Amino acid sequence: MSERKSSSEENLEALIGKCIEGERTAQNEIYKIFAPKMLNVCMRYSKSREEAEDTLIESFLKVFENLHKFRNQGSLEGWIRRIMVNTAIEKFRRKGLLYASYSVDEMKEVDFSTTDILGDMAVKELIQLVQDLPSGYRMVFNLYAFEGLKHKEIAERLGISEGTSKSNLFDARAILRREVEKSLKQAKASNE
Repeated sequence: MSERKSSSEENLEALIGKCIEGERTAQNEIYKIFAPKMLNVCMRYSKSREEAEDTLIESFLKVFENLHKFRNQGSLEGWIRRIMVNTAIEKFRRKGLLYASYSVDEMKEVDFSTTDILGDMAVKELIQLVQDLPSGYRMVFNLYAFEGLKHKEIAERLGISEGTSKSNLFDARAILRREVEKSLKQAKASNE
């Protein structure tokens, strides 16, 4: 029993075929479909919107160069997302910004489970806080929190030790918690 494809799946497959043939209008359509979501992914890995847009463009160039390798195993969106994340990682590795400031031995225990303070903030504010993290911390935090990678996988992908990955995550969480609490206190004070 074969599954019948939806018209949107058929349209996407047709667009992919046209992109592989180098048709610019099809590439533009793929870009319009996926760019908004992918910009959000790039924003998490970037220091600024401009940097995120650069990563987005560089990634889409890779998407169109390699679209012939997409084999419909999983979603096209997931495949494109992996390219976005990998491009962001490559950019930061080239800059050499992935080293920890502290060792794991210097870490102090912080309780992150006391409240759900993130629920009180706007998504835009949270993205800005993540963008403001030092680049090594930001990369590890995103790979761990959003991509679900383990420290061993993060270390392999970034070319760092597992200890550095753990240290960067710990520090990123501490910085984010401190900044979120500060932001919430400022908001509360301005509302009083």
